Amino acid sequence: MSLTGISANRLELLQIADAVAREKSIDREIVIEAIEEAIQKGARARYGADHDIRVHIDQKTGETIVKRVVTVVEDDATFGMATSEDGEEVPAEAPPGVIRLEQAKRLYTDAAVGKVYEEILPPFEFGRVQTQMARQVVTGKVREAERERQFEEFKDRVGEIVNGVVKRVEYGNVVVDLGRGEGIMRRDQSIPRENFNLGDRIRCYIYDVRRETKGPQILLSRAHGGFMAKLFAQEVPEVYDGVIEIRAVARDPGSRAKMAVVSNDSSIDPVGACVGMRGSRVQAVVAELQGEKIDIIQWSPDEATFIVNGLAPAEVSKVVMDEEDERVEVVVPDEQLSLAIGRRGQNVRLASQLTGWQIDIMTESQESERRQREFAERTALFQEALDVDEVIAQLLVTEGFATVEDVAFVDVSEIASIEGFDEDTGAEIQARAQEYLDKEAAEYDAKRRELGVEDALLEVPGVTLSIAVALGEGDVKTVENLADLVPDDLRGWFESKNGERVREPGILEAFNLEPQDAELLIMRARVAMGWIEAPPEEPEEEAIEETDIFAQAELEGEARDA
Repeated sequence: MSLTGISANRLELLQIADAVAREKSIDREIVIEAIEEAIQKGARARYGADHDIRVHIDQKTGETIVKRVVTVVEDDATFGMATSEDGEEVPAEAPPGVIRLEQAKRLYTDAAVGKVYEEILPPFEFGRVQTQMARQVVTGKVREAERERQFEEFKDRVGEIVNGVVKRVEYGNVVVDLGRGEGIMRRDQSIPRENFNLGDRIRCYIYDVRRETKGPQILLSRAHGGFMAKLFAQEVPEVYDGVIEIRAVARDPGSRAKMAVVSNDSSIDPVGACVGMRGSRVQAVVAELQGEKIDIIQWSPDEATFIVNGLAPAEVSKVVMDEEDERVEVVVPDEQLSLAIGRRGQNVRLASQLTGWQIDIMTESQESERRQREFAERTALFQEALDVDEVIAQLLVTEGFATVEDVAFVDVSEIASIEGFDEDTGAEIQARAQEYLDKEAAEYDAKRRELGVEDALLEVPGVTLSIAVALGEGDVKTVENLADLVPDDLRGWFESKNGERVREPGILEAFNLEPQDAELLIMRARVAMGWIEAPPEEPEEEAIEETDIFAQAELEGEARDA
């Protein structure tokens, strides 16, 4: 663009603005504003930076007006503070075009505070320096406007598939010409072993548009799950119309993918519709994704059913869910183990991504071994604690008793109702269970004292002797120590290490506290410290049950008093 001076042909100036606006796809007004700013800077360089120079170009005629504006202020007017070269705060100088009343009276006979004078300046020719500076100003303004236009155009297109032409390839990153913008597909967002050359046509998915200092960044992907979902929307009319919804996608780009679909019309099979006649629809998507194998599964609102579907083609025998930690234990037939895990763990990894659950897989024989081990451990516990023979201990385990506390605090009639037992047997077994717990409580109390756990900690509702020992082993020995904790300190938490989700154990890990129970225990300690006020009345359903997590409280209290 050429700017030789403001005396240039008026029509030519407008023609230049029109040409630049068309070429860069920006508003003509922005180009004219850039030219005005360029002329303004040139005029200030010519007439002095202390002048308030203003430029206006008539957008119809091209006439350019350059004027100097003078504003009169009071003699004692101040303009804020500025920082000197020495770093000190000093009064700021008057802005360009502002003069004080005393000086204004020498220039204008009718000078008054607040009065503004405008003076039309004569045309002038741009010198080489002014021309270069004007070119930089216009170029910078136009580039800024072009970037803003790109951002505004593409920010609402996130989630769309776009067609483009490969402009260049830099270290595995592909720069794509999108016509009215330029996008970049980074190496990790491309399909492995897929190579592009200059001029290749390419289809990509816009997954993000960011405003950055170097201009808007239009981030493209062919590895994103949304790319596959959009391809199905193009191939399957039912997906495009919303009759079939794609609820989740998990991909191992270029290798294998899983997609969960659900139909809003009970008469339409979502899986069959996405596969198409003889696989025609899914094959069209597979071809675009360089042969990536796609498992299309039925989505279900029931988490367990969805997880079972997600592990297809493997068959599942049993599912045990831990909703709190979002982990699920899946049992499969022995011969299905390798199929469920998949090559290099691919099947279970994709199923985990698809469902959002951490999936642990074991075989039926492994589960059987674990059940037998748990049965043997509980049997041995009852034999030792209750001083009974193996048959009686096994009967108790078979009836669902898991701990000595279960035996000690249950109604004696439940023990007596076991086949081969009577009232006397039930009472004797329960008495032995309570005797064992008394002895255990005394041992816990001794250990608690040895660890230096203060007596006041036991006065916090819900803190039993066994919990006090665990707290002491975790260096929590006072009420204040407990009040300073957060629930995760007691229950444990998950951290990401080397890309894997690893659990860090809590101080009371062995007690399997619920989140609300851990929080309630800490809040009670804070009430005891006087940090917060106790609620007027604690709802019964929110209280920690003695017979559940903090069983033995009353029994241990009696042992402590003794």
